Order: sequence, then structure tokens, then C-alpha cells
Amino acid sequence: MTIVHNFSISSKRNLGFFSIFILSIVLASCSSNEEMPDERLIEKELYDQAQVRLKNESYSTAIYSLEALESRFPFGRYAEQAQAELIYAYYMNSQFEASQSAAERFINLHPRHAHTGYAFYMKGLAAFTDDSGLFSRYFQSDLAKREIVMAQTSFDELSDFISRYPNSKYVPHAQQRMIYLKNLTAEHEIYVADFYMKRGAYLAAIGRAKYVIEHLPNTPQTPYALSILIEAYEILEYSELRQTSLDILNNNYPDFDLEINESVQKRSWANILTLGFLGKEDIQRPDISQ
Repeated sequence: MTIVHNFSISSKRNLGFFSIFILSIVLASCSSNEEMPDERLIEKELYDQAQVRLKNESYSTAIYSLEALESRFPFGRYAEQAQAELIYAYYMNSQFEASQSAAERFINLHPRHAHTGYAFYMKGLAAFTDDSGLFSRYFQSDLAKREIVMAQTSFDELSDFISRYPNSKYVPHAQQRMIYLKNLTAEHEIYVADFYMKRGAYLAAIGRAKYVIEHLPNTPQTPYALSILIEAYEILEYSELRQTSLDILNNNYPDFDLEINESVQKRSWANILTLGFLGKEDIQRPDISQ
């Protein structure tokens, strides 16, 4: 009897542990399923669910709802709006390639839609995002070159958007981003020019500095480009070219001190990442009223 009694207690204990284990699995399953849209939701309910999640900045769950809305009701009342808002949700969820793809898809499917301009705008934004990674990766030359190419692509995409939709309400922010990208590219050229100067490749440094002056004018890097020309021409004993560059610098940037501002050596490369043009809070959703 004692043995049977002990076995009964052990069995009950094991059964209790097993029940708790099963319950924990069920609860975990229910918790994860809360993110997924209920298949029984009708189109309007699914759309409203997506709107609430976007408003609450729950972008990953909003993506679930928007993708479900588009796939289950591809010809429904909210399908096109869902496609446009997916571009935004992907971007805000840092899925930039997905945002680009969604924008390109929307443009191809709806070339004359009210939200097509928005798709062009977001396509340009998603082409390059600093994402706090450029600074840490910048000194790896291959990646730096890739980042600059992406920045130039983004600049071109946004320029195309503005030329197509000059009256869009998204133009001011696109213009701000283009200023940032132009400054970033000029900063890159000056950094490389300074690299060449330190290694005695003076003609290569001159080429980089002249590129900034000729193709990226009116950026904060222009006086630094002129200072590199002055230094390089002096080393190469090109007296006339040095004097011409010095005159341009003195006439246009009288407060620039060559002795204090020795190229980019005393400037922080992180400065370019604090211009304030890349905040996600500036990104707008597509206008529902359209």
C-alpha cells in the first residue's frame, strides 16, 4: 500500500508539472498569435486594425495587417491604400529594401494613382539611410564607396521625384534630404582628398578638391576644398594656381583661417551625421484622404 501511495503522489506531481508545461505553451502560442491578424476579420476591420497599429507605431504588427489585407482582398476597397502604407511601414520598421521594392511595385501597378508621387518620394528616401552605421563603417574603403554610391542614387531618385511632382507636399522634406546627401558626398570627397595629401598624392588630392568646387558647390566643404588646393599647389610650386585659389577663398570665405582649419584633420567626421535631416519623425504617411 505504501508503494502504491508513493507512486500516486509522484504521478500527481508529474501530472501537475506536465499540465503547467502544456499551459505555458498554449499561453506563449496565444501571445505570439496576437500579432497575427485574425483570419475571420472582414476587410474594414482588418484595415482599421492596421490603422491603429500604425498610429501606435507598432510597425511590425501593422505590416502583418497590411500584408494580410492586400493578400486577402487584392481588389478590395482598401487594397491600394494598404500597398501605399506598406511602403511607409517597411521604412519605419527599418526594412529599407522592402520599402524600395514596395514603392517600385506601387509605381508599376498604379502609374497615375494619387499616391504614386508618395511612392517616388519614399523610393528615394529608402535608397540611402545612414541608420547610424555609416560613421562606424566609413573607414572600411569598400563599404564607404558603396555607401556613397547609395547616397548618390538616393539624391538622383529624390531629384526625379521633385521634377515629376514639384507641387507635392513631400517636396520640402525631399529637398532637405538632398542637402544632407550633397553635404555627405562633399564630405566624402574632402576626406579622400585629405587622405591623398597625407600620402603625397597631390594631383589626386587636387582632383578630389576640384570635384567638390565644380560639382558640389555651396556646401560647408567648399572652403576646405580650396584650402587643399592652396596647400597642394604650394607643394607642387604652382604659384599662380595657388594665388588664384587663395584669392577665391579670401573673397568668398573671409573668416576661414588656413592655419586653424588645416583640411579636415581637426574636424570630426561625426559632424556630418548630426545635420538633423535624417530623423524618422519627419517621414509622413500617405494621406488617407486622397
